[in-house]
Amino acid sequence: MKTLAKKLTHSFCIFLLLQPQDISSFAPKTNPVAVADRKSNNHGAVGVSSSPFRYGGKALDATPTITGNNPTNLPDFRTVTTVPSTLPLSPLTFAGKVECALLQKYRPEEIQRVLESWRLLEQGYEHHEYFGPSDSTTNNNITPETSNCYQYAHSYVRGLTVQQFWPVENISWANKLMKNYSQIRREFQQVTNDMDELIKKGNNIWAGAVTQEAGQYGDGWKTLVLKDRGMWDEVNCNLFPKTAKAIEQSGIPATEVFFASMKPHSEIKLHSDFTNFVLTSHLAIEIPENGNNKCRLTVGDETREWRNGEVMLFDTSLMHDAVNESDGMRYILMFRVWHPDLTEVEREALQFIYDCLSVPEMLDENEQFRMNAERQVQKLRQFPKIKSTSVGFGKNSSSDNSSKNKKKKGKQ
Repeated sequence: MKTLAKKLTHSFCIFLLLQPQDISSFAPKTNPVAVADRKSNNHGAVGVSSSPFRYGGKALDATPTITGNNPTNLPDFRTVTTVPSTLPLSPLTFAGKVECALLQKYRPEEIQRVLESWRLLEQGYEHHEYFGPSDSTTNNNITPETSNCYQYAHSYVRGLTVQQFWPVENISWANKLMKNYSQIRREFQQVTNDMDELIKKGNNIWAGAVTQEAGQYGDGWKTLVLKDRGMWDEVNCNLFPKTAKAIEQSGIPATEVFFASMKPHSEIKLHSDFTNFVLTSHLAIEIPENGNNKCRLTVGDETREWRNGEVMLFDTSLMHDAVNESDGMRYILMFRVWHPDLTEVEREALQFIYDCLSVPEMLDENEQFRMNAERQVQKLRQFPKIKSTSVGFGKNSSSDNSSKNKKKKGKQ
């Protein structure tokens, strides 16, 4: 049990390989650890395998084959389930200790949906619900038997609105990100221009899938993390300082932020991200053959193409897939954001659960150990100090800096 807990603290991905009922096998460690020392080891393929928004659970087949509307090698997602009743968890288990801590921090009536969600996961419940058209008369012959608009979530909060794609026109953080697109893209191009230097200086640069579940994203899917489970990566943020500041200043309620690449002529298989209380957002950075419909994302039964500088917001608890049919690499800036129907207290409670999963010492019986863990978590969740020398690197940025220095000398 201690071995499993130790692996968990070093890589949250390990936890995702467990079945829901295995949560109880975890217990807080009795010895303190240097939480900050884990920082360089805790990033997997964020958004693919190490998302904190999956408490844990079963993985779909790593290499499903999709043929038209008849997926094979996939669990039968075209089903509908009824949410069962739940009971308080045993305080002798890890899950029960998390529940007890939640009830000490918040009033039960404020976090009832979060408590139910945590208990449902513990008892192995998987939520299936249909959100597609009820008949095919005006919906391109789509029926419940052929639709992919099914929610499939084992990390499930009751009563949240479901939309395939959400409108972003009136979302302030989305508009702020789009206004900063040119600056973000320019910095991205400069920093990634020298890939050897980037890999040498950064943390887990362009990490690939590290679990069976993540394997569905394919070999062409890679990530570069700026923020993971609410904790900023100070090293990578200082490699992309303008981007990091633009994200922070936008006010986006993101708990994950990362660049994601997708190789030419590759696809992401039909799958669910298993969690309904976060939405996914993309800022398109570099889309090959922009506007020619070569790079597409399908959520449920609705397909849209990525377009440079535009933001998309969608629900990945619905079955979804993607394709890059172009000859170039596709790059996006990806976010996991809290579902807007969650209350502020519910967001805090969910974040507390992720902190406990990432740092079990948050539940330690030793008050000093617990306080140390809480301080470390708070420190890692603060926006990092961007060094004044953080200007990226690469051929473009070097020349930019040289020209700026020359201008300064000329003024003196």
